[in-house]
Amino acid sequence: MQPSPQDAIAPASLYRPAPRIASLAAWIGDPVAPADFPETTLRFRNQRAAAEVGLDGLTDAEWISHMGRFQPLPENLPQPLALRYHGHQFQTYNPDLGDGRGFLFAQLLDAQGRLMDLGTKGSGQTPWSRQGDGRLTLKGAVREILATEMLGALGVNTSRTLSVIETGESLYRGDEPSPTRSAVMVRLSHGHIRIGTFQRLATLGEADNMAALVGYCLGNFPGPAGADDASPAARLLNQVVERMADMAASYIVAGFVHGVLNTDNMNVSGESFDYGPWRWLPRWDPAFTAAYFDSSGLYAFGRQVQAIHWNCGQLAVALRTLEEAPPLIAALNRFEDHYRAAMARRWCWRLGVAERGIEEDTALIGLCEESMSQSGEGPDAFFFRHRCGRGGAPDTLGGALGAALAAYEPVASTHPYWDDPAPQSLLIDEVESIWAPIAEADDWSLLEAKIAALRRMGEAHGAAPPSAGQA
Repeated sequence: MQPSPQDAIAPASLYRPAPRIASLAAWIGDPVAPADFPETTLRFRNQRAAAEVGLDGLTDAEWISHMGRFQPLPENLPQPLALRYHGHQFQTYNPDLGDGRGFLFAQLLDAQGRLMDLGTKGSGQTPWSRQGDGRLTLKGAVREILATEMLGALGVNTSRTLSVIETGESLYRGDEPSPTRSAVMVRLSHGHIRIGTFQRLATLGEADNMAALVGYCLGNFPGPAGADDASPAARLLNQVVERMADMAASYIVAGFVHGVLNTDNMNVSGESFDYGPWRWLPRWDPAFTAAYFDSSGLYAFGRQVQAIHWNCGQLAVALRTLEEAPPLIAALNRFEDHYRAAMARRWCWRLGVAERGIEEDTALIGLCEESMSQSGEGPDAFFFRHRCGRGGAPDTLGGALGAALAAYEPVASTHPYWDDPAPQSLLIDEVESIWAPIAEADDWSLLEAKIAALRRMGEAHGAAPPSAGQA
């Protein structure tokens, strides 16, 4: 896939290597070698994201060398690190985890001075592969491109898919027709430190390393101190709780179901990442699940907030290595207030209206949810139809929703996207229709068109209002 013409080319001088994790390398990961792939065919190159870290000036050959063969970037990590961590998987503790088909390849600073990581998926086996092949299907990579582009357009703080390179291997998987094509993917993320990273150190009793990790996170994912933060551990938990509450709200407002909210999939920077069996809601349904193996509905749409809060609790348990319980419990107890504030902020943002206060905004959210539940209208269509207080059709609540919206001041919204006949969405049938021509005829035009359409939608929405604790 060629870079889109509107993507600006930034000067190479923006490249600023910052391999700060090297100070933790002795215990946070294992040096590994990438797989030697039979082919490296460039399929997706995210020039917009690459420009943020000064990599957009690479030639295609240089890009493949670094993103497919993983030749070290200048003055960066000399060898990839497969990170070590534990985690709760569907709330069952598993100490046998770690980067099994990925690694941390490089760290850089963006134009704002934020530390950014280049992490991989499908780059080969590591000591943590657990008898897996360490590979990624090309379809899985395409799905991650779509998920990150859609989430970014809807204001979710998400990793970005930076690169997808097809690798020429045939893979066998039980959840898609096999043999299927293979790929290696690189994501651009604000950190790869997981709740499960802390859980591993707590389980092993490595208090000194825990303290070093807390310091690393506070130094590289800065945020407000919060209340009653007498210790670094409590300060970090307060920041993580606020970020996770905002992430939970962003999923609900986007109508998104992550599918696998395990503690090893929770980045303490508050950035959403790792998209496997994700879905967008076809209609407002709290019981809707994304993963076919989530038989209990633990991570159903309406239970995601509870799951993310529970995960914050597991971080608090790990931080007991360094801190007494009361300040950690106090931090956890702030989750609900942070979540309500984030919901009000993000809901009004997507509706295109100015906030009026937490109580009134929360009441409006309830009316909107009730309307969608009664009408069967999906969130994408609902927010589009009611953008800036416009209606387009009678509401389902006897005029209550219209009356509530009439009290809100619309935010100027002049982008031509709002005059389109229908909004962008990303239901599973469309995902399959985008993949089909790639699988059958190596035709990437539908994917290219969808990326352009999602970015246009993102321009129309503008940036989502950040939380105070966002790293």
